[in-house]
Amino acid sequence: MAFAITQTCCADASCVSVCPVNCIHPAPGEPDFGSTGMLYIDPQACIDCGACADACPVDAIFPVASLTEQLKPYADINASYYDGKSTSDGDPGPNFHAWGEPVFDRAIPAGFAPLDVAVVGTGPAGMYAVEDLLSHTNSRVTLIDRLPVAGGLVRHGVAPDHTSTRKIGETFARFHHHPRLRLRLGVEVGTDISAAELAARHDAVIYAVGASSPRDLGVPGEDLPGSLAATTVVGWYNGHPDVPADAVDLAAERVVLVGNGNVALDVARILTMDPAELANTRISPDALERLRSSKVREVVVLGRRGPEDAAYTGPELLGLAGRHDVDLVVDEHDDRIGQAIDTAARGDKAALLRGVRREAVDWTAPPPHGQRRIVLRFHSAPRAFTGDTQVRGLRVTGGEDVEIAAGRVIRAVGHRGAPVGDLRFDERTGTIPHTGGRVAPGTYVVGWIKRGPSGGIGANRTCARETVGALLDDAIAGRLPRRRRGGVVRRALRR
Repeated sequence: MAFAITQTCCADASCVSVCPVNCIHPAPGEPDFGSTGMLYIDPQACIDCGACADACPVDAIFPVASLTEQLKPYADINASYYDGKSTSDGDPGPNFHAWGEPVFDRAIPAGFAPLDVAVVGTGPAGMYAVEDLLSHTNSRVTLIDRLPVAGGLVRHGVAPDHTSTRKIGETFARFHHHPRLRLRLGVEVGTDISAAELAARHDAVIYAVGASSPRDLGVPGEDLPGSLAATTVVGWYNGHPDVPADAVDLAAERVVLVGNGNVALDVARILTMDPAELANTRISPDALERLRSSKVREVVVLGRRGPEDAAYTGPELLGLAGRHDVDLVVDEHDDRIGQAIDTAARGDKAALLRGVRREAVDWTAPPPHGQRRIVLRFHSAPRAFTGDTQVRGLRVTGGEDVEIAAGRVIRAVGHRGAPVGDLRFDERTGTIPHTGGRVAPGTYVVGWIKRGPSGGIGANRTCARETVGALLDDAIAGRLPRRRRGGVVRRALRR
């Protein structure tokens, strides 16, 4: 009996480091790591020791024999990842790539002098950097966040019903009480303190400020009332301090989501879920009350490409398809859609839609009565928002131009970083320019502000190792600037 990794996998690879037979892939350093959305256990190599389940920070690993009906597909998903990578007799298959032993060690010179390091941002990227510094060096860390509460993406970006994923926040939070860490909340770099002042107070500064600004569609009408960014909706139901309680109006019967990544599926799920199921989660109480009186009956999720190239991950789709309180429908307006689903290989995202009902949806009709539903519409790109003083619909192209009548349109087409104080900023990529995490002597970046909005929570672990490694190399080589002390800095960080 093997173990299987399931939907809530955060891919931080804690399980890889404890596996005695190296049966969990992709591991750090392997070609697929950071791009698969989750890790997979090889059922042929697993020895059923359970060490991975004990190490998992988000309770995502279970024995195959104990998987619930909703989680049983993950046994096949884990196994299918290894299709073609090796044959049953152990000989390399056509798609085999050599997997080396995972490497997690870090060599620090004996007698390494303590460093004072500031980390700006309390989300996963910042906390993996903090963990590395506190666990492998004798550095002192000042952890800073502009918000009055810590947590970053885990607190304000993870859907409230993903309670297991949110558990990694508890792992991070234990470092807030480390004797060599000072936590300073409500301090914004560029407003309360300049980047130069922060650098003067510390040997090095690591910026882990994420990518919180939504990307625009660049189509006419997207500034109309009724057009919202998904970042606003996610912040609203997670109680983000920057988002008002009345930011999301749920008076429309049909809502269109432009984009079909994991964030779009999260929003679609929350808007159609029975509020009673959310009552015991960490959803914002104000958002819960508004969901109880919501008039939303249908959410349409648009994707530019076909089901084989959808932006969501397979586990997120499975979680949506496994719900019994909401109808999931594929709008079969294009022959390519059914063909892609029917011919998809085992393990492909399109294959997961074979059990989902397909129909050619009539967008001139109102949403059907009865159970709420989510409609996946592929091969559809937004052309223009319709309406004069309020969004009335969205014109999309996909074969023929179609107008989908809707009172709300939510833009879920990605994020980009925002400038931080007077640091250099690349407007094209929405990142702070760097080389291996180095921005300037003593200044570093990690996470989405470093590499752009790609990769889940666990991808930040490897990213942080690279940045912290660069910082330590510079410290050992004497490349860090000499520190200066300033009273204004002490006052700003005393909050």
